[in-house]
Amino acid sequence: MGATGTGKSKLSIDIASRFSGEVVNSDKIQVYRGLDITTNKMPIADRCGVPHHLLGELDPCGGELPPGGFRSLASSCIAGIAARGHRAVLAGGSNSYIHALLAEHYDPRSDPFGSVRRERFRYRCCFLWVDVDAAVLGEYLDRRVDEMIGDGMVDELEAYFAAGGDRDHAGLGKAIGVPEFKKYFEKGKSAAGFETAVAEIKENTRRLAEAQVRKIKRLVERGWALRRLDASAVIAARLCGAGKDKQVEAWERDVVGPSIEAVRHFLDGISAGAGAGDDDDGAHHQQFLLRHRRQPLSSVS
Repeated sequence: MGATGTGKSKLSIDIASRFSGEVVNSDKIQVYRGLDITTNKMPIADRCGVPHHLLGELDPCGGELPPGGFRSLASSCIAGIAARGHRAVLAGGSNSYIHALLAEHYDPRSDPFGSVRRERFRYRCCFLWVDVDAAVLGEYLDRRVDEMIGDGMVDELEAYFAAGGDRDHAGLGKAIGVPEFKKYFEKGKSAAGFETAVAEIKENTRRLAEAQVRKIKRLVERGWALRRLDASAVIAARLCGAGKDKQVEAWERDVVGPSIEAVRHFLDGISAGAGAGDDDDGAHHQQFLLRHRRQPLSSVS
C-alpha cells in the first residue's frame, strides 16, 4: 500500500519473486485496458516473469468497477493463486478496493474511512506501507509527469480521444490526464493549453497522493496494522541524479530488506499457528504490525 509514485509495484515484484507470489493489482484505474502510459502500468518487461492479475484486463466499455465488484474478482484471483500453491501479493493505491476485498464484513453503503473501529479480515494479511516524505514525493511526481509526457503520453491521449474512448469509459476516463488534456485537444492544442494541462496533471497527482495517505492513516486508526517503510531516501537519490548503485542500495536497505524480514516473520507466524487475537499483548503490533487469522484458504501480502 502507499501513495502513487512510492514504489508499490516494484516492491510487489520483489516480494513475489522471493516468496513464490503472484501480484493482484488493486489500482482502480489500472484494472482497465488502455492508456498504459497515462495510467503508468508496469511494463511486462519489468515484471520479471511474475504473474499479474487484474492489471489492464477489464474492458473499459464495460462500466466502472465498484469496490464490491473488485472484491468478487480479486477473491477469485486469490483462490486461484492459492490453488497453485502460491502467495497472493496485493498491490495498488486504491484503498477503497483494498478495504472492500479484505474486510470480513463489507457494506458498500458504509464509509470505510469514516468511523474508527477495529476490523477483522477475510485473509491472513501482512500489511506493508511504502511511504515517502510529502515534499520529496511531490517533487518526484512532478518529474514523473514530465517523463510520462516524454514517453508518449500526449500521443496516446490524442489517439484515445480520436477513438471516442472518453465518451464510453466511465472508469478509465477518470484517469489523471484524460480530463486535463481533453480541454487541450478541444481548444486547438495551443502552447498555453498544453502548459495548463501539464500543470493541472501535476497538481491533481499531488492531491491524489495526499488523499491516499490520509486514507491509509484512517485505516491504521481502524486497527489495520501497517508496517511503514520509508522510501524517502530512494526517491531523493533519484531526484539528485545519484547513480543506479546508490538508488538500489537505498531501496534494498530501506524498503526491500525490512519488507522481506516482515513477510518472513508473518509466514513464520502462520506456520506456528498464529491467529487473530494472538497479539493482544501488542508485541506483534509494535514489532512488525501484523494481523493473522486462522483460515485454510490462503494468505495475502
